[in-house]
Amino acid sequence: MKKDFDNWNKKKKTIDSTDSAIIAPFHEREIWWCSIGLNVGDEQDGKNELFERPVLVIKKFNRGLAWVLPLSSKQKEGIYYFKINHEGKDFTVILSQLRLISTKRFLRRIWRIPDEPFAEIVNRVKNLFTITDEAP
Repeated sequence: MKKDFDNWNKKKKTIDSTDSAIIAPFHEREIWWCSIGLNVGDEQDGKNELFERPVLVIKKFNRGLAWVLPLSSKQKEGIYYFKINHEGKDFTVILSQLRLISTKRFLRRIWRIPDEPFAEIVNRVKNLFTITDEAP
């Protein structure tokens, strides 16, 4: 499938020209629709005309920057994935695709996950930074 990078570039220019970082305040543990864009290789892409995908806010640095993890509605297994459920629907948090983003990309808040699964997700992300002699 050929990616439409030209259309994403136009959207990205519009996002970048936005005056404020975000209309509403945001917090860690929240899931937002985010204009994540079209990316290279196996990096998660956004969908539809807004190039959007749900993301989980892992760390708020200030009102303009956050670490996020993309979510997928496809069920994936393994150490790089974490399953969560919202209103009877399963999602997969993609732990290996942690990224720093501008909150100008945030579109709308979806929900806030409970403390317990969030703590487990953060712990699992921290463990990804552990260096071992063995390949995964």
